[in-house]
Amino acid sequence: MNESLAHRMFLLSYDVDKGKLDAASVLVRGSLLRAAAVVELVQRGLLRESGGKVERAPAAAFPPDDAFLADVLGAVREHRPRRWTTLIDTGFQHAEAAVRDQLAAAGVITAERRRALGLFPVHDITAADPGRVRELQGRVRDVVLGGRPPAAHEPDDVVLAAFALEGDVRTAFTGKERRAHKDAAKAAAAHVDERLPHVRKALTLSIAARRSAATA
Repeated sequence: MNESLAHRMFLLSYDVDKGKLDAASVLVRGSLLRAAAVVELVQRGLLRESGGKVERAPAAAFPPDDAFLADVLGAVREHRPRRWTTLIDTGFQHAEAAVRDQLAAAGVITAERRRALGLFPVHDITAADPGRVRELQGRVRDVVLGGRPPAAHEPDDVVLAAFALEGDVRTAFTGKERRAHKDAAKAAAAHVDERLPHVRKALTLSIAARRSAATA
C-alpha cells in the first residue's frame, strides 16, 4: 500500500507498546488527519493558494483514487475558494474512522470494535508490522531530536513532525522532549510554513477550536 500522508499521521499516533492510539491528541486527531490530506493535495497540485484562501487547481478535475483525499478535495468547490481552517474543520469528526478503515482494509492494521465498560464503542488497533510503525516514528522524531536542520530530512517527515508538535502527539514527542528542543521545533514549523504557507496556522486554529469546545 502506498501510504498517504494522512495514513502516516494515523500510524504516527499509534502506541506500539500499548497497542492503542495516543490519548493526548484524541480530540484533535481529526484535524491532524485532514491537515495532512490538505498538504498532500497541495503537493499533488490539486489544491493551491489563492488570495490567502485555498482553491481547486485545474488538475482537480481528476480526483485521487484515495477516498479520504477525494473527500477532502470535494469540500472545495470549483471557483469557490475556502478558508484553510474551514477546509481542515469540515468533517473532522469523521476523519479518524475513514483513515482507520482504509488502513484496516489494506491490512496495515486490524481494528476490532468493542464496547468499553459495555457502553462506549472503541476499537482495539493492532499494527500488522510494528517495526514499520517504529521506523516511521523514528524518522519523524529525528527531525526534532536529531540535531540536523529540517532541510536535511524528507519533506513529509518535517510536516509530520510539525503537525505532531502542534497536536501534542505523545507517541512522537513527549512533553519533556518538546520543552528541551524548542528551537528545533520552531525550525521545523518555519520550514513547513515556508513550503506550505497557511496550512500549519490553519491547523493551529482548528486544534484550538477542538480543545476549546471540549472545555466549554
